[in-house]
Amino acid sequence: MKGRESHPLLRGGRRVSSYSHGFSSSEIESLAAICQTLVPPLPPETITKQHSHNQAIVSFYKASASQHPIPHEVAELMVTRGQPQAVFLARLILTLLSFRLGTLLLCGYLCFDWNWPFIHNFSEISLEKREKILKKWSRERYLLPLRVVFVMIKMFCLFDFFARTDEKSENPAWEAIGYHVDTREPSNKPRGERPLQKGIVETVHENENDHSLFQRLVDHGLQVTVDHEHNLFEIKCDVVVVGSGCGGGVAAAVLASSGQKVLVLEKGNYFVAEDYSSLEGPSMLELYESGGLLSTLDGKFMVFAGSAVGGGSAVNWSACIETPDSVLRDWFVEHKIPLFGSLDYRAAMDKVSKRIGVTEHCTEEGFQNQVLRKGCENLGLKVESVARNTPEEHYCGSCNYGCRTGDKKGTDVTWLVDAVDNGAVILAGFKAEKFILVDNKDSIRSKKCLGVTATALNKNVTRKLQIKAKATISACGSLLTPPLMISSGLENPNIGTNLHLHPVLLAWGYIPDHVSELKGKTFEGGIITSIHKVVSEDSKVQAIIESPAMGPASFAASFPWISGRELKDRMLRYGRIAQLFALVRDQGSGEVKVEGKIKYRLSKNDKENLKTGLRQALRILVAAGAEEVGTYRSDGHRIRCKGIKEEDLEEFIGSIEVVGGMASRGEHWSVYFSAHQMGSCRMGATEEDGAVDQNGESWEAEGLFVCDGSVLPSAIGINPMITIESTSYCISKKIADSLKKDIPSTEN
Repeated sequence: MKGRESHPLLRGGRRVSSYSHGFSSSEIESLAAICQTLVPPLPPETITKQHSHNQAIVSFYKASASQHPIPHEVAELMVTRGQPQAVFLARLILTLLSFRLGTLLLCGYLCFDWNWPFIHNFSEISLEKREKILKKWSRERYLLPLRVVFVMIKMFCLFDFFARTDEKSENPAWEAIGYHVDTREPSNKPRGERPLQKGIVETVHENENDHSLFQRLVDHGLQVTVDHEHNLFEIKCDVVVVGSGCGGGVAAAVLASSGQKVLVLEKGNYFVAEDYSSLEGPSMLELYESGGLLSTLDGKFMVFAGSAVGGGSAVNWSACIETPDSVLRDWFVEHKIPLFGSLDYRAAMDKVSKRIGVTEHCTEEGFQNQVLRKGCENLGLKVESVARNTPEEHYCGSCNYGCRTGDKKGTDVTWLVDAVDNGAVILAGFKAEKFILVDNKDSIRSKKCLGVTATALNKNVTRKLQIKAKATISACGSLLTPPLMISSGLENPNIGTNLHLHPVLLAWGYIPDHVSELKGKTFEGGIITSIHKVVSEDSKVQAIIESPAMGPASFAASFPWISGRELKDRMLRYGRIAQLFALVRDQGSGEVKVEGKIKYRLSKNDKENLKTGLRQALRILVAAGAEEVGTYRSDGHRIRCKGIKEEDLEEFIGSIEVVGGMASRGEHWSVYFSAHQMGSCRMGATEEDGAVDQNGESWEAEGLFVCDGSVLPSAIGINPMITIESTSYCISKKIADSLKKDIPSTEN
């Protein structure tokens, strides 16, 4: 890949000489055999005549995922990113497959042979039979561990195969499938000081140690003392904010501009436009929770959340949609929270939109949004433009890997810059451990929060941080705020419950470039620039339909695996497979009380709305000219549309149902997605209704506030950036006012 040299953590081609996965040689042998079955070397006769002279495609069909070191990389991903229970099952099954009797137990008669030794272990079975075994595991309804292990290995294997790069940051499969990495440079912006340079303290560098950290903290104007007995640095400030995303970034800016000394803790690293590589593998690894491979405990949902300075705003899809009136009315009337019926909240939405540079129009739409718009127009459906925090001409399909042109206005280039300009300090690479809580006698709240403790992720920094502050703000998102509060000793039952995920199901349609005026590739252009709302007969929005960003590795890992041949044939079409998703404002909910342990259950109404949305997405794809359409159901549910009769098409669409996840007992299952998480520390009119009050303050702990998506009373049904930032703006304004009132007493 030609162009600038990106940040070392975001470059491709990094190789390790040894692995820490701990798999035995026999486990790796079984794993390699599964990887080879998933991505097999195919004979020349399987290549169509039109591709037989394309050397990149010929090499692609010859390639296999069993090639070293892919099985080791897959094992490493499993151990570092998989759910521990699933990893245990996988290792057990891989071990059994290394023995003949174990293979007989798990694979049945397909391991038999007429020749000695009559029964083979898995790696000795022919590729054709191994493929049949994996197909059977995918449909397994009784021995569910086999299905779970199949899905786990399939996802990690295919992700690694299409994401891994060489020293030149290239993958040989990309040329074959017509994929290219975005190489655009920042427009009209000479490289200079990084926007947060004067206020950022980073610990990513190998030469960082306790001494250098102490010196830099002092240099940034912080009060720091060394506690040798407890091996920690004690830092004093006015406000400490845990997290730097849509909630934390806004809170830091508002409070710093009010004259408070603000310290922001962020466990992720700091990157600027020039750092971003747009490489799917390292970008997902560094910019997302669990490297973008986080799932619910049952594996039903893939959950995406940002993890860098700027949080979700650094990797989101730029959509800027104001909180719907119906939602504000629900929160004001039903949940009895005055904030959401106030003029202050509406003014906050205006201020937020202005600060992050929201534009209403798009000069040129990308392929998938063209498909959405054309399909809706051909069906006579209403399609709306989506406002974005980018210039109107912004044409970037890789903002989900960080905006390499620097045009997207995340908190890292807006609110956090304001905070730093007003003296705030941002500590990157520090993970909050616990809030410092003490008994609070003679007060309505039983406890008082004095700050937070944190640990550097760089092992060379051995001293912990004990940060003392007048106000402590948790803004680490709906997945991390509740576990942090619970591990600190808070017990309100609303903490960690009421988690909403905005469930998403995907539909796809193949539109060959030679038969359509719709130009471009699926990975090009603004990610979300159009939206269609599916409305019921009583005018209620059942679902919204938008387009996703999905690189080749994520696409291959998530898409149904039918066979090795079908995988390679499909990936050749990747660039012209338009994808649309149906998203619902979920009434069902889940919980996250321990970090990384997410539980979630759809309601019956959610399933109906998802079904309606998915069916509508398929109709839109067909109307836009797709020759073939389908869903992500495990059996590859699809239909060829070219020349099909209307009644046959409607019969197919009418057959679309919302099936369970991989741990369900149904023969067919599907992968669900979530890019929005909210409500897990919701605001409530009383302690029984919520975890925090209408000022964002914990009902249990004085001085502890929450400013992120977890405070939202329910799901909102649209992209939540504006809602989260506006809510944080209002909460932090109130905190600033209360701290100003407290100044005389704190100085005495």
